[in-house]
Amino acid sequence: MENRTVWRQEFFERVEPIRLKEPLAYVLGAQDEDELFVINYTDAVLVAGHSCPAVSGAYRLTQKALKALYGSEIPVRGQIRVLLKGGPEDLAYGPQAHVISLITGAAGATGFKGLGGRWGRNNRLFFDSEDVQFNTFIFQREDTGKTVQVVYNPQALPGDPRMNDVIPLVMRGSATKEQKELFYSLWQGNVRRILLEDEEYPGLFELTELKDFKFPQTKASAY
Repeated sequence: MENRTVWRQEFFERVEPIRLKEPLAYVLGAQDEDELFVINYTDAVLVAGHSCPAVSGAYRLTQKALKALYGSEIPVRGQIRVLLKGGPEDLAYGPQAHVISLITGAAGATGFKGLGGRWGRNNRLFFDSEDVQFNTFIFQREDTGKTVQVVYNPQALPGDPRMNDVIPLVMRGSATKEQKELFYSLWQGNVRRILLEDEEYPGLFELTELKDFKFPQTKASAY
């Protein structure tokens, strides 16, 4: 029996990992203070249970947001607020929130409440159901207030008409082995483009710094 998850897609291992400081891990003895959390795309797949453009997009846009917020610094997990411009039932915001929470530590009402008023993770991830916008995510550093918005546009990826033919067959369970292989290739091909080739597709991720941004005064949604 394997002691690690076996993946079908070799490119998963080539995706750039995300490294963060995790103060809570230091305080409670899970790590030495010179060690980092290393989060890989495969961790996001484990959280979601699958690999798709929504999951890979959430991983990559969070990675881009952290680079914009911290530059050459190591991001600090648990010190980041996140706003998704829609409710958890809109678009793929619900599953994407789980991936973003895994990486940043930001959580809704169900998050860790902290110790002695410190290291809390709850009430840092918000859904804005009053102003739904397409695939729009806002990240803010708690220490400096620096804020960036990332808009994710998977429509920037090339389409393949063969997908329309094979998806119904795969969903119904009537696809042949060859049709399944074609579906896997097309589906995960887009995931690979998002994670490894995004610079080749202008408009796939649009990042903007926001000045003096205030989070809405609403209760964080639980998920």
